Amino acid sequence: FSDYAEKLRFVKLPPGTTGAYNPDRVLDFPVGTVIIKTFFYPQDMRHPKAGRRLLETRLLVREDNGWKALEYIWNDDQTDAYLEVAGETKEVSWIHTDGQKRTIQYTMPNLNQCKGCHNRNEQLQPIGPSARQLNGDFGDNNKENQLMHWQKAGILTGLPSLSEVPKTPVWDNPADGSLDTRARAWLDINCAHCHSHDGPAKTSGLILSYNETDLTKLGIMKAPVAAGRGSGGRLFSIVPGQPEKSILLYRMESTDPGEMMPELGRKTTHTEGVALVREWIKAIKAN
Repeated sequence: FSDYAEKLRFVKLPPGTTGAYNPDRVLDFPVGTVIIKTFFYPQDMRHPKAGRRLLETRLLVREDNGWKALEYIWNDDQTDAYLEVAGETKEVSWIHTDGQKRTIQYTMPNLNQCKGCHNRNEQLQPIGPSARQLNGDFGDNNKENQLMHWQKAGILTGLPSLSEVPKTPVWDNPADGSLDTRARAWLDINCAHCHSHDGPAKTSGLILSYNETDLTKLGIMKAPVAAGRGSGGRLFSIVPGQPEKSILLYRMESTDPGEMMPELGRKTTHTEGVALVREWIKAIKAN
């Protein structure tokens, strides 16, 4: 979630190279790979083809000695994007899905902030292009599984039968998974890049990765290590059946920079994500 910004995603591999399948992590991409994500707002979210405003394009480039992050910011004429290491803030307005106009100060990260989120064991790494997140259909008319498409195009090796490939449910589609799996998917996508066993928030002891099985590490009746005022006076990360007493939900709802989670990438509350996690906590049984 990035203040309701939408994204265009691309991966470019050097000619003649391939990526390798990995069931647990991001795919293994060769040196020279560029992972590209452009953030934009439709003029009217009810009518996506009515025009859009491009704001930033983030690149991850794999070099010989590891990954490198680059941040490009689009000009107001929408004709080009320019490298900006210091980040920037721009006012952006759009018509939301409810027909109401929204205006925010949209913040684009500096390169150090990029490294803060894309951090695995103190090394900059991609987050999103894993097999379980790519295991789904793409395309508007002739839909095809994205991993199968990559394999047919000769840019992915080692792919097993799709029945053996993990898949993350679509968090906002009740037909795609249970309340539990969809809430866990939302937490994994939005939180686990830090709250993982090798992420920068590992010292908190709160692990929100999709496959985490230790309920205490997941936050159930877990006291915070050092939440400060971020706890909102609450005692545990998740109190089964009681979202109003759960630190996790409190920090998801907050827009106070000293309390909110994630710390970067948003200034507004993800109403739909909060509603999903609230229902999930309500459904967790005390025993």
